[in-house]
Amino acid sequence: MKVLITGSNGQVGSCLVKQLQTCTNTEILAVDRTELDITSKSDVIEIVGAFKPNIIINAAAHTAVDKAESEIDLSYAINRDGPLYLAQAAENIGAALLHISTDYVFDGDKEGNYCETNMVNPKSVYGATKLAGEKAVIETCSRTIILRTAWVFGEEGNNFVKTMLRLGQQRDELGIVADQFGGPTYAGDIASALIDIAKLINIQGESFDSAKYGIYHFSGLPHTSWCGFAQTIFDKAVEQGLLKKVPLVRGIKTSDYPTPAKRPANSKLDTQKITETFSIQASDWQRALNKLYNYQ
Repeated sequence: MKVLITGSNGQVGSCLVKQLQTCTNTEILAVDRTELDITSKSDVIEIVGAFKPNIIINAAAHTAVDKAESEIDLSYAINRDGPLYLAQAAENIGAALLHISTDYVFDGDKEGNYCETNMVNPKSVYGATKLAGEKAVIETCSRTIILRTAWVFGEEGNNFVKTMLRLGQQRDELGIVADQFGGPTYAGDIASALIDIAKLINIQGESFDSAKYGIYHFSGLPHTSWCGFAQTIFDKAVEQGLLKKVPLVRGIKTSDYPTPAKRPANSKLDTQKITETFSIQASDWQRALNKLYNYQ
Protein backbone atom coordinates (compact mmCIF):
# COMPACT_ATOMS: atom_id res chain seq x y z
CA MET A 1 0.00 0.00 0.00
CA LYS A 2 1.37 3.40 -1.02
CA VAL A 3 -0.27 6.23 0.91
CA LEU A 4 0.04 9.98 0.34
CA ILE A 5 -0.98 11.98 3.43
CA THR A 6 -1.59 15.71 3.12
CA GLY A 7 -1.80 17.95 6.18
CA SER A 8 0.62 15.62 7.96
CA ASN A 9 1.31 18.01 10.86
CA GLY A 10 -2.35 18.54 11.79
CA GLN A 11 -4.39 16.80 14.46
CA VAL A 12 -5.50 13.90 12.25
CA GLY A 13 -2.52 13.97 9.89
CA SER A 14 0.01 13.45 12.68
CA CYS A 15 -2.00 10.47 13.97
CA LEU A 16 -2.18 9.01 10.47
CA VAL A 17 1.60 9.18 10.14
CA LYS A 18 2.23 7.54 13.53
CA GLN A 19 -0.24 4.73 12.93
CA LEU A 20 0.76 4.02 9.32
CA GLN A 21 4.43 3.81 10.31
CA THR A 22 3.56 0.64 12.25
CA CYS A 23 1.82 -0.99 9.26
CA THR A 24 3.78 -3.61 7.33
CA ASN A 25 4.16 -3.40 3.55
CA THR A 26 3.16 0.26 3.58
CA GLU A 27 5.05 3.10 1.92
CA ILE A 28 4.15 6.58 3.17
CA LEU A 29 4.68 10.05 1.74
CA ALA A 30 3.56 12.52 4.41
CA VAL A 31 3.53 16.18 3.40
CA ASP A 32 2.57 19.40 5.17
CA ARG A 33 1.78 22.73 3.54
CA THR A 34 5.49 23.61 3.15
CA GLU A 35 6.10 20.39 1.23
CA LEU A 36 2.92 20.37 -0.82
CA ASP A 37 0.64 23.34 -1.36
CA ILE A 38 -2.55 21.56 -2.36
CA THR A 39 -3.92 24.83 -3.79
CA SER A 40 -1.28 24.56 -6.53
CA LYS A 41 -2.63 22.22 -9.21
CA SER A 42 0.80 21.79 -10.81
CA ASP A 43 2.41 20.87 -7.48
CA VAL A 44 -0.31 18.30 -6.75
CA ILE A 45 0.05 16.74 -10.20
CA GLU A 46 3.85 16.61 -9.82
CA ILE A 47 3.86 15.00 -6.34
CA VAL A 48 1.09 12.51 -7.08
CA GLY A 49 2.56 11.64 -10.46
CA ALA A 50 6.00 11.01 -9.01
CA PHE A 51 4.93 8.98 -5.95
CA LYS A 52 2.00 7.17 -7.59
CA PRO A 53 0.04 6.32 -4.41
CA ASN A 54 -2.88 3.95 -4.53
CA ILE A 55 -4.42 5.76 -1.54
CA ILE A 56 -4.52 9.53 -0.96
CA ILE A 57 -5.72 10.72 2.45
CA ASN A 58 -6.44 14.43 2.53
CA ALA A 59 -6.11 15.73 6.07
CA ALA A 60 -5.30 19.27 4.96
CA ALA A 61 -7.92 21.93 5.60
CA HIS A 62 -8.51 25.55 6.55
CA THR A 63 -10.16 24.89 9.91
CA ALA A 64 -10.00 28.36 11.49
CA VAL A 65 -13.79 28.67 11.54
CA ASP A 66 -14.00 32.31 12.59
CA LYS A 67 -11.08 33.49 10.44
CA ALA A 68 -12.75 31.87 7.44
CA GLU A 69 -15.49 34.50 7.64
CA SER A 70 -12.94 37.10 6.50
CA GLU A 71 -10.45 34.79 4.72
CA ILE A 72 -13.02 33.64 2.20
CA ASP A 73 -10.76 33.20 -0.82
CA LEU A 74 -8.13 31.33 1.20
CA SER A 75 -10.76 29.07 2.72
CA TYR A 76 -12.18 28.14 -0.70
CA ALA A 77 -8.68 27.59 -2.07
CA ILE A 78 -7.76 25.09 0.66
CA ASN A 79 -11.14 23.48 1.32
CA ARG A 80 -12.50 23.29 -2.25
CA ASP A 81 -9.77 23.80 -4.85
CA GLY A 82 -7.10 21.72 -3.12
CA PRO A 83 -9.36 18.68 -2.71
CA LEU A 84 -10.45 19.09 -6.35
CA TYR A 85 -6.83 18.93 -7.56
CA LEU A 86 -6.15 15.88 -5.38
CA ALA A 87 -9.30 14.23 -6.75
CA GLN A 88 -8.23 14.92 -10.33
CA ALA A 89 -4.76 13.52 -9.66
CA ALA A 90 -6.22 10.45 -7.93
CA GLU A 91 -8.60 9.77 -10.80
CA ASN A 92 -5.76 10.09 -13.32
CA ILE A 93 -3.78 7.26 -11.70
CA GLY A 94 -6.69 5.15 -10.41
CA ALA A 95 -6.05 5.93 -6.75
CA ALA A 96 -8.69 6.12 -4.02
CA LEU A 97 -9.16 9.46 -2.24
CA LEU A 98 -10.13 9.55 1.44
CA HIS A 99 -11.23 13.07 2.38
CA ILE A 100 -12.18 14.56 5.75
CA SER A 101 -15.22 16.82 6.04
CA THR A 102 -17.29 18.32 8.83
CA ASP A 103 -20.57 18.64 10.69
CA TYR A 104 -20.61 22.31 9.62
CA VAL A 105 -22.16 21.30 6.28
CA PHE A 106 -25.43 21.12 8.27
CA ASP A 107 -27.32 24.07 9.74
CA GLY A 108 -27.81 22.35 13.10
CA ASP A 109 -31.54 23.00 13.20
CA LYS A 110 -32.62 19.37 12.94
CA GLU A 111 -33.99 17.35 15.84
CA GLY A 112 -32.10 14.12 16.50
CA ASN A 113 -28.97 12.83 14.79
CA TYR A 114 -27.82 13.76 11.30
CA CYS A 115 -27.41 10.89 8.85
CA GLU A 116 -25.52 11.06 5.56
CA THR A 117 -28.62 11.65 3.44
CA ASN A 118 -29.97 14.61 5.43
CA MET A 119 -30.15 17.97 3.66
CA VAL A 120 -26.99 20.06 3.86
CA ASN A 121 -27.30 23.78 4.59
CA PRO A 122 -24.10 25.37 5.90
CA LYS A 123 -24.43 28.60 7.87
CA SER A 124 -20.75 29.62 7.81
CA VAL A 125 -18.04 30.24 5.23
CA TYR A 126 -16.12 27.29 6.65
CA GLY A 127 -19.13 25.01 6.25
CA ALA A 128 -19.81 26.29 2.72
CA THR A 129 -16.21 25.74 1.62
CA LYS A 130 -16.09 22.23 3.08
CA LEU A 131 -19.37 21.36 1.33
CA ALA A 132 -17.92 22.70 -1.92
CA GLY A 133 -14.93 20.43 -1.34
CA GLU A 134 -17.20 17.43 -0.83
CA LYS A 135 -19.01 18.10 -4.10
CA ALA A 136 -15.74 18.61 -5.96
CA VAL A 137 -14.19 15.29 -4.92
CA ILE A 138 -17.37 13.23 -5.30
CA GLU A 139 -17.92 14.55 -8.84
CA THR A 140 -14.26 14.15 -9.85
CA CYS A 141 -12.90 10.96 -8.33
CA SER A 142 -14.87 7.73 -8.78
CA ARG A 143 -13.11 6.11 -5.80
CA THR A 144 -13.88 8.65 -3.05
CA ILE A 145 -14.64 8.18 0.63
CA ILE A 146 -15.71 11.29 2.54
CA LEU A 147 -15.55 11.11 6.32
CA ARG A 148 -17.60 13.79 8.07
CA THR A 149 -16.56 14.31 11.66
CA ALA A 150 -17.01 16.82 14.50
CA TRP A 151 -15.44 18.39 17.59
CA VAL A 152 -11.98 16.97 16.88
CA PHE A 153 -9.29 16.85 19.56
CA GLY A 154 -5.87 15.24 19.78
CA GLU A 155 -2.35 15.53 21.09
CA GLU A 156 -1.19 17.86 18.29
CA GLY A 157 -2.47 21.31 17.36
CA ASN A 158 -4.95 23.58 19.10
CA ASN A 159 -8.25 22.18 20.33
CA PHE A 160 -10.91 22.41 23.01
CA VAL A 161 -9.25 19.90 25.36
CA LYS A 162 -5.98 21.83 25.43
CA THR A 163 -7.82 25.12 25.93
CA MET A 164 -9.80 23.71 28.86
CA LEU A 165 -6.68 22.26 30.52
CA ARG A 166 -5.00 25.67 30.27
CA LEU A 167 -8.01 27.63 31.54
CA GLY A 168 -8.63 25.08 34.30
CA GLN A 169 -5.21 25.92 35.74
CA GLN A 170 -5.87 29.65 35.53
CA ARG A 171 -9.47 30.08 36.67
CA ASP A 172 -11.79 28.88 39.43
CA GLU A 173 -14.92 29.35 37.31
CA LEU A 174 -15.66 29.11 33.61
CA GLY A 175 -18.70 29.81 31.46
CA ILE A 176 -19.05 27.16 28.74
CA VAL A 177 -21.66 26.95 25.99
CA ALA A 178 -24.39 24.49 27.01
CA ASP A 179 -26.86 24.75 24.10
CA GLN A 180 -24.70 23.23 21.35
CA PHE A 181 -24.60 19.42 21.16
CA GLY A 182 -22.34 17.00 19.35
CA GLY A 183 -19.91 14.12 19.58
CA PRO A 184 -16.31 14.90 20.62
CA THR A 185 -14.01 12.90 18.35
CA TYR A 186 -10.47 11.77 19.06
CA ALA A 187 -8.11 12.41 16.14
CA GLY A 188 -6.44 9.04 16.67
CA ASP A 189 -9.79 7.30 16.17
CA ILE A 190 -10.40 9.23 12.94
CA ALA A 191 -6.97 8.12 11.71
CA SER A 192 -7.73 4.50 12.65
CA ALA A 193 -11.05 4.60 10.79
CA LEU A 194 -9.42 6.01 7.65
CA ILE A 195 -6.61 3.45 7.77
CA ASP A 196 -9.06 0.56 8.21
CA ILE A 197 -10.94 1.70 5.11
CA ALA A 198 -7.70 2.27 3.19
CA LYS A 199 -6.49 -1.25 4.00
CA LEU A 200 -9.75 -2.77 2.81
CA ILE A 201 -9.62 -0.84 -0.46
CA ASN A 202 -5.99 -1.85 -0.94
CA ILE A 203 -6.54 -5.53 -0.19
CA GLN A 204 -9.69 -5.93 -2.28
CA GLY A 205 -8.45 -3.79 -5.15
CA GLU A 206 -10.75 -3.96 -8.17
CA SER A 207 -13.10 -6.28 -6.27
CA PHE A 208 -13.88 -3.55 -3.69
CA ASP A 209 -17.61 -2.88 -3.88
CA SER A 210 -17.95 0.48 -5.64
CA ALA A 211 -21.24 1.04 -3.80
CA LYS A 212 -19.20 1.48 -0.62
CA TYR A 213 -17.64 4.69 -1.92
CA GLY A 214 -19.39 7.84 -0.75
CA ILE A 215 -20.07 9.80 2.43
CA TYR A 216 -19.81 8.46 5.99
CA HIS A 217 -20.28 10.02 9.41
CA PHE A 218 -17.72 9.29 12.09
CA SER A 219 -17.69 11.02 15.47
CA GLY A 220 -17.80 10.32 19.18
CA LEU A 221 -20.37 8.88 21.55
CA PRO A 222 -22.01 9.62 23.88
CA HIS A 223 -23.22 12.95 22.55
CA THR A 224 -22.83 15.88 24.93
CA SER A 225 -22.68 19.67 25.09
CA TRP A 226 -19.51 21.76 25.15
CA CYS A 227 -20.32 22.32 28.82
CA GLY A 228 -20.59 18.58 29.45
CA PHE A 229 -17.40 17.96 27.49
CA ALA A 230 -15.55 20.52 29.62
CA GLN A 231 -16.87 18.99 32.85
CA THR A 232 -15.57 15.55 31.83
CA ILE A 233 -12.17 16.99 30.89
CA PHE A 234 -11.84 18.67 34.30
CA ASP A 235 -13.01 15.59 36.19
CA LYS A 236 -10.44 13.43 34.41
CA ALA A 237 -7.72 16.05 34.87
CA VAL A 238 -8.22 15.95 38.63
CA GLU A 239 -8.22 12.12 38.60
CA GLN A 240 -4.89 12.18 36.76
CA GLY A 241 -3.36 14.81 39.02
CA LEU A 242 -3.16 17.51 36.35
CA LEU A 243 -5.51 19.83 38.26
CA LYS A 244 -5.81 20.26 42.00
CA LYS A 245 -9.53 20.86 41.84
CA VAL A 246 -12.36 20.98 39.33
CA PRO A 247 -13.28 24.58 38.44
CA LEU A 248 -16.92 25.56 38.59
CA VAL A 249 -18.40 25.03 35.13
CA ARG A 250 -21.30 27.37 34.44
CA GLY A 251 -23.48 26.67 31.41
CA ILE A 252 -24.06 29.66 29.13
CA LYS A 253 -26.04 30.24 25.93
CA THR A 254 -24.50 30.60 22.47
CA SER A 255 -25.88 34.14 22.42
CA ASP A 256 -23.78 34.92 25.51
CA TYR A 257 -20.60 34.12 23.59
CA PRO A 258 -20.92 35.68 20.11
CA THR A 259 -18.46 34.58 17.41
CA PRO A 260 -17.96 35.70 13.78
CA ALA A 261 -19.04 32.29 12.46
CA LYS A 262 -22.37 30.68 13.30
CA ARG A 263 -22.01 27.27 14.97
CA PRO A 264 -24.54 24.45 14.47
CA ALA A 265 -26.65 23.99 17.62
CA ASN A 266 -26.94 20.30 16.75
CA SER A 267 -23.79 18.55 15.51
CA LYS A 268 -24.90 15.05 16.52
CA LEU A 269 -23.86 12.70 13.70
CA ASP A 270 -25.40 9.27 13.17
CA THR A 271 -22.52 6.78 12.79
CA GLN A 272 -24.63 3.71 12.00
CA LYS A 273 -23.67 3.57 8.29
CA ILE A 274 -19.91 3.32 8.86
CA THR A 275 -20.47 0.66 11.53
CA GLU A 276 -22.72 -1.42 9.27
CA THR A 277 -20.47 -1.04 6.21
CA PHE A 278 -16.97 -1.27 7.68
CA SER A 279 -17.57 -2.50 11.28
CA ILE A 280 -16.04 0.76 12.55
CA GLN A 281 -17.39 1.84 15.92
CA ALA A 282 -17.97 5.45 17.00
CA SER A 283 -15.06 7.22 18.70
CA ASP A 284 -14.84 6.58 22.45
CA TRP A 285 -13.87 10.12 23.40
CA GLN A 286 -14.04 9.49 27.14
CA ARG A 287 -11.46 6.71 26.84
CA ALA A 288 -9.27 9.02 24.76
CA LEU A 289 -9.14 11.47 27.69
CA ASN A 290 -7.56 8.89 30.00
CA LYS A 291 -4.05 10.16 29.21
CA LEU A 292 -4.52 13.90 29.35
CA TYR A 293 -0.85 14.48 30.12
CA ASN A 294 -0.20 13.72 26.45
CA TYR A 295 -2.18 16.82 25.51
CA GLN A 296 -0.01 19.26 27.44
